[in-house]
Amino acid sequence: MQAAKWIAEDFGNSGIKSQVYSIDRNISSIKPIAANTLLGFCFPTHGFSLAPYMLNFILKFPKCTNKTHVFLLNTRAGMKLSKLFLPGLSGLAQILPALILLLKGYKIRYMQPLDLPSNWISIHPGIKAKVVASIFERCRGIVGRMSNRLLTGKRRYQAFWSLPFDLAVAPISVLYYFIGRYGLAKTFYSTKECNQCNLCIDLCPVQAISYKRNHPFWSYKCESCMRCMNICPERAIQTSHGYSIPLWIAISGIIESFVFSEINKISDVLSQKNIWTTILDFLIQGITFLLVIFIAYFCTHFLLKIKVVDIFFRYTSLTYFKFWRRYRSPDTKISGYKKDRIQTT
Repeated sequence: MQAAKWIAEDFGNSGIKSQVYSIDRNISSIKPIAANTLLGFCFPTHGFSLAPYMLNFILKFPKCTNKTHVFLLNTRAGMKLSKLFLPGLSGLAQILPALILLLKGYKIRYMQPLDLPSNWISIHPGIKAKVVASIFERCRGIVGRMSNRLLTGKRRYQAFWSLPFDLAVAPISVLYYFIGRYGLAKTFYSTKECNQCNLCIDLCPVQAISYKRNHPFWSYKCESCMRCMNICPERAIQTSHGYSIPLWIAISGIIESFVFSEINKISDVLSQKNIWTTILDFLIQGITFLLVIFIAYFCTHFLLKIKVVDIFFRYTSLTYFKFWRRYRSPDTKISGYKKDRIQTT
């Protein structure tokens, strides 16, 4: 969203009318695109691809009828080591929307990845504020140069520079889309610090959070964007490292052992292990894994009201400790939330 605002600001300073639309929480109907319009899609990279919410939006986008030009900008997990800025990887985040929009008749003018700070704090602590500021400053310059080129009608396909690496991680993005995102959605829980302010529910971009048994509950729609965890004023939202990681390993080992033996039996009957038995193997393992994860999450969510369970989750979650920083962009302010807004089911 920040990158889109920067581009709109640059266009406005040049006297070009522009408008930023947010698709958070609701994919509304799209108005017809006027002639001579430059259309831009700015979106985060997640799981080495587009977030499913954004992918669905582009798939539903109307076909082009007037040779509209398009630019694509994906933000991805940038880091910084000393004075060296480290890029993230786009995976399918540029390739997939470009192909879809080309098939719909649009002309791709610009493809730009932007390495804004990584916010995936389930994996690493939030980046220090000073480092975040320096990454933002660098990215602002990149977007400024991009805006100038767009205004002068130039084309640029910066995304192709990392294409070999992006294609290499493409299989991961496929696995994440079909399995990983659902599993990660079941790693979040809240501690007793939660005061039911509803901020996580109000600001969830895909409306994946609700209250169950007086605790926030993350549904399968969660895309692990980390917004809820990063904006929670009480730091009450955690990732259950000490529970989820051992559970995943145990389930994967058991399923792999069982399914492998059953698939071998099928292969013996068919006299060979071909592509179909491999696909069957993947489907059975994936469905079984997610089914067990969903049941386990429901049970643990129910058991969190027991003090010893709450203590176990609390002290085996790295995100609970103060050294595990949250990530917030420089313009993010957490204030004014109402402590009396309580919604329970």
